Amino acid sequence: MAKLYFRYGTMGSAKTLNLLAVAHNYRSQKKRVLVLKPRLDVRFGPGIVESRAGLRAEADMLVDPDTALDPARFEGLDCVLVDEAQFLSVAVVEQLRALTRAPGLPVICYGLRTDFRTRLFEGAARLMELADSIEEIKVTCQYCNKKAIFNMRLQGGRPTVDGAQIQLGGDESYVPVCYPCYASKIGEIGDPHPVRNAAESLRS
Repeated sequence: MAKLYFRYGTMGSAKTLNLLAVAHNYRSQKKRVLVLKPRLDVRFGPGIVESRAGLRAEADMLVDPDTALDPARFEGLDCVLVDEAQFLSVAVVEQLRALTRAPGLPVICYGLRTDFRTRLFEGAARLMELADSIEEIKVTCQYCNKKAIFNMRLQGGRPTVDGAQIQLGGDESYVPVCYPCYASKIGEIGDPHPVRNAAESLRS
């Protein structure tokens, strides 16, 4: 049976660039690839998959939280590639899992693991539970040379823990950070226990 892959990393870790490279490699071998993404991601225009390096492609399929994936639509393909997988609903992730069995396609999902409060996104959480292979795409912290593991949200150039979980943005809105830098920067705005308090704020 084909596998479900989850390749995650922070903002700026070249996840989309990796996806586009994989798509190019398949197509250069005359193989059929379908690129799928959540409809809500309109940062670069409706249906556009674009990396920070400037490479772009058009998605073949856009999905909503309640989208029903017809297995017949995927017959004859060699691979399914998913961008911004953290925004997928549990139902869509489970349908992607099913595609690895019938029609039997590898499905490679790229996305964030956690939000700016260090909590798992819905789609990422289900992928962590269901994926055959979980791979980290690494990048260094914005402020030091440690590995980045969190996404810090900026507002007016300053870190914040306020706002909705999903807020689209680029380098002006998010930076990749390690835990010590996250704790230090969030502490500067008056939160001495940023990870613990972020988690508590979501539960309340």
